[in-house]
Amino acid sequence: MDSPIAISEDIYWIGVNDLETELFEAIWPLPQGVSYNSYIINDDKVVLIDTLKKTYLSQFVDKIKTVLKNGKTVDYLVVNHMEPDHSGAMKMLHEIFPEMQIIGNKKTVDFIKGFYDIDESQVKVVADGDTLELGKHTLQFFLTPMVHWPETMMTYDQRNKVLFSGDAFGGFGTLNGGIFDDEVDLNYFENEILRYFSNIVGKYSAMVQKALGRLKALDVSTIASTHGPIFRKDPSYIVDLYDRWSRQESERGVVIVYASMYGNTQVMAESIARALAKAGIDRIRLHNISRSHMSYVITDVWRFKGLILGSCTYNTKLFPPMEMLVRTLENDKLKGRVLGIFGSYSWSGGAVKELKTFAEQKDFNFIQPVVESKFAPSEEDIAQLRLLGKNVAEAL
Repeated sequence: MDSPIAISEDIYWIGVNDLETELFEAIWPLPQGVSYNSYIINDDKVVLIDTLKKTYLSQFVDKIKTVLKNGKTVDYLVVNHMEPDHSGAMKMLHEIFPEMQIIGNKKTVDFIKGFYDIDESQVKVVADGDTLELGKHTLQFFLTPMVHWPETMMTYDQRNKVLFSGDAFGGFGTLNGGIFDDEVDLNYFENEILRYFSNIVGKYSAMVQKALGRLKALDVSTIASTHGPIFRKDPSYIVDLYDRWSRQESERGVVIVYASMYGNTQVMAESIARALAKAGIDRIRLHNISRSHMSYVITDVWRFKGLILGSCTYNTKLFPPMEMLVRTLENDKLKGRVLGIFGSYSWSGGAVKELKTFAEQKDFNFIQPVVESKFAPSEEDIAQLRLLGKNVAEAL
C-alpha cells in the first residue's frame, strides 16, 4: 500500500507495514508483522497525527508529499504517544519541515527533549479538552494517561467524528490490502488485538476504564488506532471489547500451563485436561511453558475464566519459565480467575509452595485440592488431579 488512503473527508492513512521486526518491544513475537498507522489531515492547516518507526522515514515522507499540493507544508504534528515506534521519525521530520509545530501535552515535552533533543519552544502544549482550529476541521485533545504511557492522549476530529486513539484499540498484524474493519478478517484481528491488549495494555486496565468513561460522551464514527485496522463500520465493536477486557470479564474455558522437565508434570496436566473435558469443558488450552511463548499464554489467560498452573521443582524453586509467567501475571494485576495448582518434585519440593503463595495473595477463586506428586504421579495423585479438574469445571 504505497499510496495514501482516504479514511474520511480530508483525512488520509499514511502508515506502513513492518514485516521485518521479529519481536515487538524486543519481547512479543510478530509472526504476521505489525502496522504503524499515521494520519494526515489536509485542511487550511496540514496536520500529521503521530509518525512511525524511523526506519520507514523515506516511504513515509513520500506519502506526505503525495498529499501536499499547491506549495503546502506540514503545519502541525500531533503526538498522541511518544513510544519510538510512533515518534521515531519526529526528529528528521522536524528537519524536513522546520516550520512544523509539535502538539503535545505537558508530559510529552520531557519525552520529546529526552528522546530527540528538540527544544520545548518547538512544542505547543495542550491541556485536556483544548481544541485546535485547522479550517473546516477542529481537533480536540483528551488526555488518557497510562494507556499505556504517562503522556498518552487521544485526538478527536469534531467535523468527521474520527477518534485518533493512539495505541488504544490497536493490535498486532499487518494490514494486507484492507485497512478498515469491513475489509479485513476480524476473527484474526480480534485475537491479535487481545494479544496486544493483554501483553501491553492490560496492566493498566483501571486507566483504560477511566479513558472509556471520558469518551462515552463523544459521537465517534471512526476509530483510528496506531496499530491494526481502522474501525469505521462498527467502532462500538472494538470499544465493547476493550470495555470487557479491561474489566477482566472472561469466557468459559480453562488454560492449563505446566512446566515439565521429564514428562511427569505433563502427565499430571493431561489428567486434569481429561477431567475437564469429561465435565463438559470444550475450550481447553494446554501450554508447555518451555515451548509456548509467554505472549500467547498470557492472551489465553486473559481470555478464559479458568487457570490451572503446574510446575516441577527446579533447584528448590519454580521452574524458571513458570516463575517468569507468575511474576508477569502478578505485575499485570490478573484477578477474578478460577485457579487450581499442582506440581511435582523429586529430592526437594518448592514449586507448589510458590504457586500456593501466588494463589492465596490474589483475588482468585482458589480451588482445591492442591496436588503435589513426588517422583512420578501415583494412582492416588491421578485421582486427586481428576478431582481438581472436576472442581474447576464446576466452579465455572
